[in-house]
Amino acid sequence: MERLRLTGYAVAQLFLAFVLIVLLVLWIVGGVLVVVWIGLPILAGTVVATRAIANLHRTMAARTLGTPVPVPYRPLPDGGFFAKARTVLADPMTWRDLAWLFVAPVVGIVVSILVIVLLLGVVTGFIWWFATPPIMAGRAMFDRFFLAYSRTEVLERRVQALAESRAEVVDHNATELRRLERDLHDGAQARLVALSMSLGMAEAAFDEDPEAARRMVQDARQTTSAAIGDLRSVVRGIHPPVLADRGIGGAVQAIALDMAIPVQVDVRLPGRPPAPVESAVYFGVAECLANIGKHSGARHAWIALSHEQVAGRGTLRAVVGDDGRGGADPGTGTGMLGVMRRLAAFDGTMSVSSPPGGPTLVTLEVPCDLSSPKTTPSSAPA
Repeated sequence: MERLRLTGYAVAQLFLAFVLIVLLVLWIVGGVLVVVWIGLPILAGTVVATRAIANLHRTMAARTLGTPVPVPYRPLPDGGFFAKARTVLADPMTWRDLAWLFVAPVVGIVVSILVIVLLLGVVTGFIWWFATPPIMAGRAMFDRFFLAYSRTEVLERRVQALAESRAEVVDHNATELRRLERDLHDGAQARLVALSMSLGMAEAAFDEDPEAARRMVQDARQTTSAAIGDLRSVVRGIHPPVLADRGIGGAVQAIALDMAIPVQVDVRLPGRPPAPVESAVYFGVAECLANIGKHSGARHAWIALSHEQVAGRGTLRAVVGDDGRGGADPGTGTGMLGVMRRLAAFDGTMSVSSPPGGPTLVTLEVPCDLSSPKTTPSSAPA
């Protein structure tokens, strides 16, 4: 069955080779006519068709080689035609597709005819049985060479992404430090100054008016309690104690209990992720719940925490959903942008699905391994 499937790929690639020849001609014609503008729609349609055919070859190459050949195109912006055109032209994979178009038809015709002829021949059937897998594997590696980034290119892009995310994290940390300084200055520090003044006045009035001094000491005690509350609030903003004590599962359940609407929490974690990852995901979930309370108009929400294998590596996944009005846009506020920056520092991602009318689903994923296996409650309504 494997050889018949590979032969089917050869037949498909034979027909697609002639489609690629047509696309190559359209590339040339559109490029020539672009000076009179009529070439623009020709090139736009040709690029779309080329990417579709290239994706078919990526799929066949991945199944032949048994390894993924991801689609490497840059995402298109939300702007108009010219904004999308600039993105396509700046994408190196566009030009790799074009280079592939020049040679792929010849390779496809030669390889496909060879495999088909070997199958149809009475004597060559024996050769077909043994030769088809390596021939088609060679064709798949040829396609992968053009249609996917090499390991060196992937590493270069990864280094660039890490440099950008590191710069964003540094800016985010600087902003957080300024916020903490402001909170301490306007909150706890101001109360401690008032406390010192109250105690000073109480000391001065103690001999002459003990009753007034007693009242000042009572006020000072109230100020002390308020200052302690401010300090606890600042500490919770840095690293909530419940997160350190109970882990991300217990911490998420705790913030879910504070919601005005019922929140169903489902935790399926056989262990604990690293503390920095726990913190990043916790604050991401907290931001999602805050947005639900402020903007969604939802009557019910849910959170699912799990650890799964994604692309061959362990990944902590948090899904936060609600049955609100939908239409959420992560790019319109600073909160979700901050979540994305936190996750990017750990090679994590955030995706949002929020059609008008709902439901809204926010998925946070961070690659990590778990440690300290333990039994975690599988679900807890809040």
